[in-house]
Amino acid sequence: MVVALVGGCSQAAEKSAMDENKVAIVVTEKGFEPEVVTVAAGKPVTLTVTRQTAKTCATELVLKEHGIRQDLPLGQSVEITFTPEKPGELRYACGMDMIAGKIVVK
Repeated sequence: MVVALVGGCSQAAEKSAMDENKVAIVVTEKGFEPEVVTVAAGKPVTLTVTRQTAKTCATELVLKEHGIRQDLPLGQSVEITFTPEKPGELRYACGMDMIAGKIVVK
């Protein structure tokens, strides 16, 4: 019985760790919100990005370090998954490189 409890805790801890690398980002007239997010290194990250306004040039998300260029259709959530291998900071921006955000990798 103790083994089952430990196993359950382990699975819960794994799910929690996975959830930490799921980040919701919204594109508003102010830009990417939140502007700075933190994720764990060496684990897949899923950004769920939803553009809520047409009054911005942020119609796509570009993350050069990972070769990502993803269209952001108005009113639709888009999932972008990648794995940051090492700690540091990653900059992402709109296609015109005017509106940007930062991913802190720990």
